[in-house]
Amino acid sequence: MDKDYLIENWLKDDLNDVEKDMFSKLDDAQLNEYIIENAQHFKASYFSKSDDFNTFKTQYKSSKTPVKKLNGFSPLLKIASVVVIGLGLYFAFFSNTLTHVETLVGEKSVIELPDHSKVALNALSSIEFNTKNWDENRFLRLDGEAYFMVAKGKTFDVKTENGTVTVVGTQFNVKQRENYFEVKCFEGIVKVTSDTITRKLLAGDVYQILNGKFTEGKIVTSAPKWRENRSEFEAIPIKEVLSELERQYNIQVTFKNINTNRLFTGEFVHNNLENALIAITLPMNMTYELSSSNLVIIHGKEN
Repeated sequence: MDKDYLIENWLKDDLNDVEKDMFSKLDDAQLNEYIIENAQHFKASYFSKSDDFNTFKTQYKSSKTPVKKLNGFSPLLKIASVVVIGLGLYFAFFSNTLTHVETLVGEKSVIELPDHSKVALNALSSIEFNTKNWDENRFLRLDGEAYFMVAKGKTFDVKTENGTVTVVGTQFNVKQRENYFEVKCFEGIVKVTSDTITRKLLAGDVYQILNGKFTEGKIVTSAPKWRENRSEFEAIPIKEVLSELERQYNIQVTFKNINTNRLFTGEFVHNNLENALIAITLPMNMTYELSSSNLVIIHGKEN
């Protein structure tokens, strides 16, 4: 008797006793039964709801382009296809363990990682990490600025566009902005690599690359000032200072008669725009103008 006939009627549960006996003697009878038994465990996901079959069939026929039908597509192959597609859908929907967290302008946030390490994100910053096997592979990507309080464990890596920071258990701050990469170590030991420059930082050490120039420095504070709603700078171009002001206050800053590469040392608060502007402009012998709710004009002295 034809093998395809036996398989097709077996799938329909329409075999008589003689045919069942013949089917059980097929070489791949056990394989067929195994596939059917395991295919029963797949369920439709809850991500979408389809129209009833007749509606779907009508819509499909009205929109599809004619294609050639493949002959000889056996029932067994159909079952195998269902199993493969089901597995693909399962992994697509349920195995994605990537977590992305970001902050908006003027917003700060603290995130707890799977090992209870903590990350404090400054304004307009983001991190991305995979929770799968986190204890064995502690690694995340940073865009912006963040303060890390790392629990003891295996190596912990922070990767940015400008460089990589590697630690075991420590506290440090990483700032990665356009043409600006800075790492401050507040506790423990930090290894920093950017391009060909690698350094091991101890508590109080600063690693900085600004506009392609590498420098090292020292700090005496126990945590970054931005966690206290203050931004602190030491010999940083005024354009970088005003960029941080924009991130903290959701404003746009323009300049008139200003050398934007002039270096600024000082700090500004995050909770009062006028006080922040005074703290920036007064030491630099500049003035400011609040043109609208979100536009600030910084004026330099006329020559």
